[in-house]
Formats: sequence, C-alpha cells, structure tokens
Amino acid sequence: MSIFNEDHGILKYHYDAEEVWLEPWGKNSLRIRATKNPEFNKENWALQIKVRKTVPVIEIGENEASIINGKIKAVITKYGKITFYHARTGKLLLDEYLRNRKDKTVDYCSALNIDAREFKANLGGDYHLSMRFVSTPDEKIFGMGQYQQPYLNQKGNDLELAQRNSQASVPFMVSSLGYGFLWNNPAVGRVMFGKNITTWEAYSTKQLDYWITSGDTPAEIEERYADVTGKVPMMPDWAMGFWQCKLRYQTQEELLNIAREYKRRGLPIDVIVIDYFHWPLQGDWKFDPKYWPDPDAMIRELDDMGIKLMVSIWPTVDYRSDNFEEMLEKGYLIRTERGFRVVMDFQGNTVHYDATNPEAREYVWQKAKQNYYDKGIRVFWLDEAEPEYSVYDFDNYRYYLGPNVQIGNSYPAFYAKTFYDGMTKEGQKDVINLLRCAWAGSQKYGALVWSGDIHSSFKSLRNQLAAGLNMGMAGIPWWTTDIGGFHGGNPKDPSFQELLVRWFEWGTFCPVMRLHGERQPLQAPIGDYGGGLCVSGADNEVWSFGDDNYLILKRYLELRKHMKPYIMELMKAAHEKGTPVMRPLFYDTPSDMQSWNIEDEYMFGPDVLVAPVLYAGETERKVYLPKGSRWKNYWTGEGVNGGSSVVVSTPIEQIPVFTRNGREL
Repeated sequence: MSIFNEDHGILKYHYDAEEVWLEPWGKNSLRIRATKNPEFNKENWALQIKVRKTVPVIEIGENEASIINGKIKAVITKYGKITFYHARTGKLLLDEYLRNRKDKTVDYCSALNIDAREFKANLGGDYHLSMRFVSTPDEKIFGMGQYQQPYLNQKGNDLELAQRNSQASVPFMVSSLGYGFLWNNPAVGRVMFGKNITTWEAYSTKQLDYWITSGDTPAEIEERYADVTGKVPMMPDWAMGFWQCKLRYQTQEELLNIAREYKRRGLPIDVIVIDYFHWPLQGDWKFDPKYWPDPDAMIRELDDMGIKLMVSIWPTVDYRSDNFEEMLEKGYLIRTERGFRVVMDFQGNTVHYDATNPEAREYVWQKAKQNYYDKGIRVFWLDEAEPEYSVYDFDNYRYYLGPNVQIGNSYPAFYAKTFYDGMTKEGQKDVINLLRCAWAGSQKYGALVWSGDIHSSFKSLRNQLAAGLNMGMAGIPWWTTDIGGFHGGNPKDPSFQELLVRWFEWGTFCPVMRLHGERQPLQAPIGDYGGGLCVSGADNEVWSFGDDNYLILKRYLELRKHMKPYIMELMKAAHEKGTPVMRPLFYDTPSDMQSWNIEDEYMFGPDVLVAPVLYAGETERKVYLPKGSRWKNYWTGEGVNGGSSVVVSTPIEQIPVFTRNGREL
C-alpha cells in the first residue's frame, strides 16, 4: 500500500505510526494535521467557520506528492518532509526543518537525527509536540497577540503560548514572505522565532494542527484568516466614542454625579463603567442594594443623557454566595486535581465557574440577563480575575491553570461565548465583551481585548503600541488599553500628567478610547461588607489632571467625536472583511519596503497615519510617510510627498497625525 493516498480531496500520508493530512481549508489555504494516535481528535478549535468547498489539484508520485489549493501548494516527500510554495509564482514560503540520513541526496542530510514533527510521549497518553521549520533570517513576522515588550516584528522573539494578565496569546502570524500561519492548538506552549529554526511547541496535546494560507498582500492574508476563524460583529455606534472608567466608582450616586458633570461641561461621553465589587459577593451577579439601591433608575437617567452603562462581571463564585450550592450540585464549578477547591481568596474563598460546560455558561448568562441585560446593560467587562492553581478537563484535554495563567481557547473565548450566545438568543447583537485575554476566533464573540493591568510609564506605553498592532494583525480588530496605564499615577504629579496626556492623545486613535486606572493615592473603603470593603482609586476624570491639560483632553474628545463617521467605516471593514482597525504601515503600502521597518507609527484605517509621542519630554520626532501618496499634516495643513521622513514638532498639545491624499476627518 502506498504511503500517499487521496481521500475526498485530502492528501494523506502514512508512515510507521504517523498519519498526516493535508486538506484544503478555505480559499488559498491548507489545514495540516498529524498524529501518532489511532485517529484524529475531531475538534476544529479556531477553525469553526464553515468554508466553501474547494477542489484541490493532487498529484501522487513515487517519491513525493503535492496538493494545490488556489495560491498555495504543499509538497510532501516519501520521508514525510513538507514544503509550502506560492502556487503561481513558485516562491518558497515555509519549509519544515529536519536533519536525518533517510535521504542522502538532499542538502539537509545530517547525522543529527532531528525530526520536523516530534511527538514526545507524556505520562497519561498525550504528547509534548514540537514543530520545526527552517528560518529565513530576514523574514519579518507580525501578529501573535499582545506581549509586554516593545517589538512589533516578532522575528527573534521567544513567546509563551499562554494567557496572563496583560498577555494574550493569539497564535496567528503574518509573514513578510507572503503567508499567514495559525497554530491551531489551544495547549500551553511556546514558539521561538529563531534565526536558524522556528519551533512551535505544545506541552500537552494529542495531535499537530495548523493552518496556512498564501496571499499577495497582508490584507489578503488577513481576510482569508477571518474567513475561517470568524469576524467581529458590527460595533454599535455608541461604542466608538469615549468610555469613562476608574478604579472604582463605589456608589450609584458617585457614578451619576460623574456622568452629570460630563454633561454639564458639554463633554462627549458614550460609556461609563461600574468596575468590580458592585455585587455583595462574587458569584451573586447582581448589584449590592446598599450601594446601588435603584439600578433601574440609574440606567434610565444614564440613557436620558445618552450614556451606556458597562458592568464588570467576574467568573469567580464565593462559597457564601447565593448561587454557590446550586452550582456545586450541578457541576458548574471547575475542579482541582488535589487539595481544597479554592482558586482565589480575594474578599472570600472562591472558585471559577466552568466556562467549558455549556450548561454552566447558560446558567451564568441567565443570572446576568436577569440582573443586568434586562435592565438595559449591553456592555460586559468579563474580567478573568487571575485564577490561581487549578486543573480541569475539556474534551479529553486536561487544562492546568497555574498562577496567573489561562489556557488559550478554553477560558477567555468560552467566557465571552457565554454572553455572545446569550445575547444572540435574545435577538440582540450590539454586544461588547471587554476581556483581558483572547484566543484565535474570540473576535466572533464580540471580544474587545484590553491590555490588562499595565504600568503607568512611557516604557509601558511603548509596549502597548506594539501590543495593539500585533493584536490587530492576529485577527482581533477590537482592542483598547487603559489610558494612562493601570498601576500608579498621581493625578497631581506633573510627570504623570505628561504621560496621561500623551496616552490620551494616542488613545484617541485606538479602536476603543477608554480612560481607566488605579490612580494614587487610593481611597479608603466606605463599608464593612461586600463592595464597601474594597478600596477605590483617586480621581480619574478628564478634569482631574490640571486645568491646562483639561483643555488638551477636551480637544481630543471633540476630535474623537468628529471622527465618528470615519471610525464607522473602519468598523464596517473589520466586520465585513476582518480588517484591523489599527495596523502597521505596510498593511496599506506593502510595496514600500521601508514601511515594513517602521515600528513606532501606524495607520488608523487606510487614510490616517499616527505617530505617537512615546518618550517623556519629546518636543519633536521623525515620521516616515509611505510612498505613493500625498500626505497632509492634520494640525498645520502642510502637504508632503510620501517616500521620505520628516521631522515634526510635538508640543504637549499634539501628536503627529497625517491624512492621505486629501482625506478630511
């Protein structure tokens, strides 16, 4: 029997204990799976969107076989080595790395005996999987989600494939060589984009699973990825403006007074946020009547002012809460491998609900529907609340939740799914889920990812620029950050005021503009029970940072409001095609080679170039303007031809912004 076989449009390879499938999966794309188990796991993981069936061209020879699907071609040798090409140009895209002596006629013949696909058995039946590819040293790699480092180009980086507070692993990358690659495995692992070898690892899995596409532009690659993993809903109009938030509004009257003051001053505001511990106990999923005595009246007043209310919802369930015993009896709580079932001890002993259990998801949704959604709330802050040590199983996979670590596919995506599916059942789709983590495909659940509890510093600001751009390239168009950073920052400190202003200016040109942070000094608790036990942060409204700075922030609030029609265009493109709202320069000018090297500026949609001020005391900075366009300085009206750099003045009241070919905002 041949080691190659064609079966219903799938090219199959079998040698010894390994089965490999090369299968068309969407336009110009292939899904590659391999296992040493008797059969494949039936999960599609991120590849949940049904795609149009394509008819590949498969050729089987004595020494190799090939499959072509549109613009991508894969060749597998009789020894199992896979190489990918652009089918029309013949350009090499990606090549497996192996070193052995099975074929002594090839240049990779070696006594090292290294497999490209290495399945190393773990106790219990799973494998530690390693997938190795030949590295092209000058390749540039973008995407992979958000990591707290300043590098836009991921080439040379060592990335953990796991979720943490301020780290979101979304393992899709776009290569400057003309391909996109999804590591379709939700296990905790690692990828090393080395100079000599690229290695993907899954620490515990049953099979290899990845998806690869070929495209002539980054936009084409991004759109093919969105076709197979899903697209964001259309962002509602009210979410495109300004969101006011702080740690934490403690009472109903305090929150309403802030909203009233915004309206009194004539300031644009679209969303105001009630953060954590507005509930009596974790797992109650309702307002504490002591501090929030009339939520219905509060929401009506906010609606009358044109302000939407967002609430924070934690997945933790306190042993003392109204719902704990029922959820325990029904098996809706995660379980530990050993020891007492306590995952967090913040304000009480708590355990997370099991978001991988559909019945548990429905249970939590019904509680949220009754106490929030039915009252008119459409924005949910789904804070994962940093689980400690715990273990649970899902579809024969064992997931370990270590300190501040979460599994990619399981927790954030399924948590957002709780609310997205619930809303859809009610016939409503204008729903936003604010998450600190996401995985490939989370975008289709209305996931708006924010960059977590980050430090208030210019160094942190530089990290967030790279994080936001790479989240967009990883297929998550909705992204935001805590303007000013989360940890620290005294509103009366001039150095922090400078940081806040620069962050606010940049935040005006992010997909969502949201002011948040744990400002210092902290305010003392106001009670002895529930939310009253929690501290709050200092003032964090736009008038809190000095009179001169207030005028600057007001100007940018007005600019954000003025840009609403343009932002709607960007959100429509994200919804229809998966286009990132904010993206690197090369996304819109891929033929300009210099644009692939720029990491400190970006495009906000196709016609607005933004160059944030990323260093304290910076009074001017260099800005590169891509070729092929005429650019206009938004502030001065001066026109400049693209293809060169200009030095732009950066007084505290402005950051460099350029519009393309006469586009008016």
